[in-house]
Amino acid sequence: MDISALQKARYEYNPKLPSALKGDVDKIEANLGAPTSSVADQDKVKALFEKTYGLPVAQFVPGSNPKATDKINVGVILSGGQAPGGHNVIAGLFDGIKKGNKESKLYGFLGGPGGILEDKTIEITSELMDQYRNTGGFDIIGSGRTKLETEEQFEVALKTCKDKGITSLVIIGGDDSNTNAALLAEFFAKKGTGISVTGVPKTIDGDLKNEHIETSFGFDTATKTYSELIGNIMRDVNSAKKYYHFIKLMGRSASHIALECALQTQPNYCIISEEIENKGTSLAEVVKDLTDLVEVRAKQGKNFGVILIPEGIIEFMPEMKVLISELNDLLAHHGEEFQKLSDYEGQAAFMMEKLSAPSGKVFASLPVDIQKQLMMDRDPHGNVQVSRIETEKLLIQMVSTELDKRNSSAKFNGLNHFFGYEGRCAFPSNFDADYCYSLGYNAFLLIASGLTGYMSSVKGLDKPADQWIPGGIPVTMMMNMEQRHGEQKPVIRKALVELDGAPFKFFASKREEWKMSDAYQFPGAIQYFGPTEVCDQPTKTLGLELK
Repeated sequence: MDISALQKARYEYNPKLPSALKGDVDKIEANLGAPTSSVADQDKVKALFEKTYGLPVAQFVPGSNPKATDKINVGVILSGGQAPGGHNVIAGLFDGIKKGNKESKLYGFLGGPGGILEDKTIEITSELMDQYRNTGGFDIIGSGRTKLETEEQFEVALKTCKDKGITSLVIIGGDDSNTNAALLAEFFAKKGTGISVTGVPKTIDGDLKNEHIETSFGFDTATKTYSELIGNIMRDVNSAKKYYHFIKLMGRSASHIALECALQTQPNYCIISEEIENKGTSLAEVVKDLTDLVEVRAKQGKNFGVILIPEGIIEFMPEMKVLISELNDLLAHHGEEFQKLSDYEGQAAFMMEKLSAPSGKVFASLPVDIQKQLMMDRDPHGNVQVSRIETEKLLIQMVSTELDKRNSSAKFNGLNHFFGYEGRCAFPSNFDADYCYSLGYNAFLLIASGLTGYMSSVKGLDKPADQWIPGGIPVTMMMNMEQRHGEQKPVIRKALVELDGAPFKFFASKREEWKMSDAYQFPGAIQYFGPTEVCDQPTKTLGLELK
């Protein structure tokens, strides 16, 4: 099979490891710290995780671990949406397992968590692994969004593991997937199965992070990919000088991607959902602010600009947040009744009848297309599918309407974009290639140390890779209780943009200048070969947070 020169070169790239993970695996041991507690709802979370709550943070240091050379069988699952670097997590895990014992085996469950329920597996061999090193995508074994959350499912997973002789599972996923990993770890521990479960922090959204998980993998590559595209549009808009580009960016609820892309490209306007919520800014107020911007720029002869919009903004506007919450509960409790209604008119009437008066008023004020998008099927976790709500089109339409109301002389031509899937399977940057490989190798050492219910952690990511600090944290320490499908459930708390954090503060100090200056930045394509300062640098978010 013919392959591109870049693909061939990426196959041959040798990811960098932290110094602490180099050398013989039986000479690396886990140094355990003090007991931990969940971020909130401690009593409730503890009651649900009797065996795996309060575990200590682990850090790998020189020492002795003779069990690291035992022959083992490990199963790996890719869960949820794709993120650049997933293949390197598996590569690091594979290489660690084989370095411990060449007879050990790694099985991949096909199609995500559903693979373990349906006993669909493939053994990952050297020949197979070498076809996917340093490449984007999850296609080595595929992914899926099946939730592992019921005791019946756990029993099936247990049988599959026993049949294959698997004594450890590694689940590569986001906050919901790692919550499921923690539930499965607790189930296996209560049953005394001896099967460990390890999580790996994946999501381009950037909302799976804390002091120990400094960034989720894939965020670096995705934001650099989007920033290249935004920079290209900025070149175009600065040339044509006649369009406003409204660019919605993937990121689910959090605005980490939008903020990072703003830091990289310096747009005329960037909405941060968390700020909208903090200030209680309504949809009408956002539209007013955007319309004011268009008019002020028009007075300087600038009838163009670039606007960045986070995917989940609609969930943060106070009136929309209440509406979406009510819609989620209605669909959770009256889903079957709602599904029997085949036409839009019937569905809208059904919602209007059951919504509160304020939410009904908001719902009725929205364009029909937005109403339909808000009523679409929820994702497997009961959340509205914000990527399918065309907020960018809504804002263009509302700004245009507001300009008409003002009898404005400003010329306004809005073009809409949504950047999401373009970044999820890109060739991982050197940073993500290194980070993911380290996370996978590190996951093997957590297994070899007899730890379960842990998430692979690599810290100090603003420094060169050999100085990174590998270890693991109990998944339960990231949890709180949240309403899901009408019930209180334990979940990993999403990490949203912190308004008192360094990245947002830096952005806030510059955005008024960027509104009018057109100080656009053009990051260009991700570079894989060349000086470290060009190829290996982390995101601006990470650099500011760890400064």
